[in-house]
Amino acid sequence: MYRFLLSRQWVILTLVGLVLIPVMIKLGYWQLHRHQHKVAQNQLIARSLAADPVPVSTLTAPGRELPRRDMWRTVTATGTYDTAHEVVVRQRTAADEQSIGYYVVTPLVLGNGRAVLVNRGWVSAGNNLTKFPDVPAAPRGKVTVTGRMMADETTAASGIKDTKGLPARQVMLINSSEQAKRTGRTMLGGYIEQTAPEPAGNTPELVPEPDHDSIGPHMAYAIQWWLFAAAVPVGWLVLVRRERRDRAAAAAKEAEEAQEAGATAAAGDGGRTAEAAGSGETEAAGDEARPAPANP
Repeated sequence: MYRFLLSRQWVILTLVGLVLIPVMIKLGYWQLHRHQHKVAQNQLIARSLAADPVPVSTLTAPGRELPRRDMWRTVTATGTYDTAHEVVVRQRTAADEQSIGYYVVTPLVLGNGRAVLVNRGWVSAGNNLTKFPDVPAAPRGKVTVTGRMMADETTAASGIKDTKGLPARQVMLINSSEQAKRTGRTMLGGYIEQTAPEPAGNTPELVPEPDHDSIGPHMAYAIQWWLFAAAVPVGWLVLVRRERRDRAAAAAKEAEEAQEAGATAAAGDGGRTAEAAGSGETEAAGDEARPAPANP
């Protein structure tokens, strides 16, 4: 009844289904882990933004990799800007998430001679990408900057390729180690994403607060993958039942046609027998009707 399952076509179909089920389950867990990561990150951002500001030197030090738990913490730093070593970071989007331009990163020299990078905000790229853009001058003299503490950007973490051979004072990543080599100054690890004071004319445009409310579609995608995995065996059973029904119907039809053909053949043979019998009876009747020869 189910011998068709041993056919080449059904063996391949069954093996494909057996491969798809664990793959889809794994993809569902992958999306679940992304959902959990997003939720945990949102909670971390919310806690960090709600925490009281602390001096930048309490969270970082020269050459130190900023721990994830300290990301987005509000910090303060007081010093003077080293505008001679200011750089712009290419291929960054504005608050509208559409306009492409630069981040303006300026070292802030602290009272102890160490420096910390400050992302002062976004400016438009303009028409000529080979020259340093028009950047509003950083405030002169001693200033106090408030902002979110961020970890150094790397290609591995950001996915941004650190392209070499760029025009002067243009970089792809905000990285304190690279800027320490370039400036010859001792740099604190990470950088500050400025939130205050507001620049004159809102230029550079301050980087907006990171979104920590939306959780994305990852949980829905996880459920979707698991439903697909459950649908595979159900679909397989439906196809098997349909194939069995179709084969049974085809066999019944063949049997019916064979029976009809047999009945037709039997009816034909019966007709020929009756015809032969009738012919014999006619001949016998003729013999009986023929007059006997007279005796001499």
